This record gives sequence, C-alpha cells and structure tokens, in this order.
Amino acid sequence: MRSKLVEMLEARKDEMIEIRRYLHENPELSFEEENTAKYIADFYQGKDVQVETNVGNGYGIIVTIPGGKPGKTIGLRADFDALPITEEADVPFKSKNEGVMHACGHDAHTAYMLVLADCLIELKDELNGTIKIIHQHAEELPPGGAKSIVQSGKLADLDAIFGIHILPLDEAGVVGYHSGYSFNGRSYFKLKIQGQGGHGSSPHKANDSIVAGAHFVTAVQTIVSRRINPMDVGVITIGSFDGKGTFNVIKDSIEIEGDIRYMSDETEEVIAREMKRITDGIEVEFGVGCTLEYKPDYPPLYNDPGFTTFVAEALKAVDDKDIKEVKEYPPLAPSEDFAYYLEKIPGCYFFIGCTPKGVKEPYFNHHPKFDIDEDAILVAAKAVGHVVCSYFEEN
Repeated sequence: MRSKLVEMLEARKDEMIEIRRYLHENPELSFEEENTAKYIADFYQGKDVQVETNVGNGYGIIVTIPGGKPGKTIGLRADFDALPITEEADVPFKSKNEGVMHACGHDAHTAYMLVLADCLIELKDELNGTIKIIHQHAEELPPGGAKSIVQSGKLADLDAIFGIHILPLDEAGVVGYHSGYSFNGRSYFKLKIQGQGGHGSSPHKANDSIVAGAHFVTAVQTIVSRRINPMDVGVITIGSFDGKGTFNVIKDSIEIEGDIRYMSDETEEVIAREMKRITDGIEVEFGVGCTLEYKPDYPPLYNDPGFTTFVAEALKAVDDKDIKEVKEYPPLAPSEDFAYYLEKIPGCYFFIGCTPKGVKEPYFNHHPKFDIDEDAILVAAKAVGHVVCSYFEEN
C-alpha cells in the first residue's frame, strides 16, 4: 500500500498546487468560510465515504474512510480559514478578497489533505482500520473550531490524531518535530479603568485613569520577571492602550488589551492570579474602578512523547526522495487550537519546511508577504501518508 500511495501522490503534485492556488485566491475569514467548506464538501461528492458538514461551531467537515479490514481509528486534521491581512506577496494568484489572505498556509494544508484523502479512499480496501479526515474551520480566531469539534463527540472513537503545519524555518523537504509542550497556550485580557475626568490644570479635582493604566502596564511585567519560575515560559504583551483624548483634559476612563503566552497550564494559572491581584491593588492605590476581562483562548499544545517518537522514527526510516531530513525543533512561540484535540486524543502535531527557494530570510506566517515553496505541499502529503502507513503496519 505504501508504494502505491507514494506513486499516487507524486502523480498528483500539480493538482495539489492547483487546489492551493485556487484557495489562495479565494480566502475566507474564520467562521465565514462558507464557500471554502462547499468547495471541500463538493470534492468528496460521489466518493464512497461518509461526509459530515457543519460540524462544531461553524463549517467543520469530517470525512470517514472505512478500511477493508477492522482495526484502529485515526484522525488527520487540516485547517482552512484565512486571516484579515491585505496581501503583499508578489504572486500571480493573489487574494481576490481584499483585506483577506491565506497568510498562514492553511490553503496548502487543505490542498495536501484533499489529495491525500482521495488517494486513501482509493486504497481503503487495503486499510486495516478507519481514517477520519478533519477539515477544520476557524483555527485563527478564538474560540476556534477544534474545541467544538471535540465537544461534538464525533472524534470519541479516535485512537490517535496527527496534523502538520508548514513553517518557513527550513527548506521544503525538512520535517520537524518536538515532543511534549510544543506550542504556547494563549489568553486574552481587557482591562477598563474608570477614574474621574477633569481639567489638566486641576489634577487634584480629578482621578487620572491614564496614570493608573500606566502603572498597570509596568506592574504586570513583574509577573514574568518575579512570579514565574525562570525555567518556565511566559509573555505578557500590551497590544492596545486606548487612552486617546485631548491634551489638556484628564481622561476619565481607558481600556487596555493584551495577549498572554505560556508553555504550561501551571504558568497560566500564576499569570491569571497575579494579574487579578495587581488589578485589585490598583483600585485601592489609585481609587479607580477596574473591570478585568480575562479569557484563556487556546491551551498549550502537548505532543504525546510516544507518538512523537513514533512519527520521528517512522519518517527517518523511509527512503523518500522528497523527505530529505527529519529533525527535532525547539518549542515554538505561536499558539494552535490543535491543542484541544491533543488534550483528549494522543497524537503528534509536526512541521513541514516551506522556505521559498533562494530566500535566506523568509517572511514568517501571518506576514502580508508570506509565501511558500509549493514543493512543501507534496512533502506534507507524503509525510502524513507515511505516518498513516506506518501506524497501520504497527497496529
């Protein structure tokens, strides 16, 4: 089966690229991917599989491929939403939707997965188990699609789950992996400080919310420097300080928004507790009212060590001209809602190099000039295909 799958994927490389370019030209934002979801569902029309649409809290799709023999059930996930970014990449298939761009590679994820799934459907009689293809909506925008798909119960029978992300950390042909905590968790906060406005000449008759807010900005940085173990990872970013007013007027209220990253649930608990404590202290110290909204978005992504070792060894063992190197990566700073699957199902989320040829300093994911080496799409399909074959060979 493995040799047949590899031949089929190689023969359909151009089709993967064509699909990716179509999706790249027609991106849709998280929770708005109606046309993309229809395109994906239409791809499976007439095929001998079960297709479930509108799974979860949006346009999620699950395609069940039953094998010819009984066995274990695994899930393969690819996301398909885009970002609110105006594209600046110099490509002939630029986004046709102004202000929306596939700047993270989800177009490539969907392209490889569609063709891989189609090949697995053709070979399904040789499978000794079942595969569930998870086309996931809304990875980019919390609460995301993954959590709701897990909560739907439609993946309760999975024995393992696998997924990839293309990243311009290496050239196409390099596959990366990391065991244990591999992506940061992420939380969002918004703080409203209510003081008392007044004339700039009479601060004693007012209560300056900007001064209180400035103190908060400084104080929360001590959470990372003085409350978190130096061996742990934590970042608190103030992304917005909305205190615009008039130069000679004391502002009565402000809003501060920020982003929090952490590599363990324990670190998140410390940050949440200390942020609340600092906010309570500011109310007392400055005599202002504080309303703190704190919302965990995505948990840290934890790759099962056993499955990660399995993926690494399986890919190192294959003799494939397109998979040139398999290497260990350090933990990565972004967040990923694939973490929700891994909270319930053991598995591994690994990485596919996609740096464009001849580029030494590529634009990273989420940049308006983000681009990929499209050879990475076939690498992704093959890497996941090899993992599937190895899993069923061993189980």
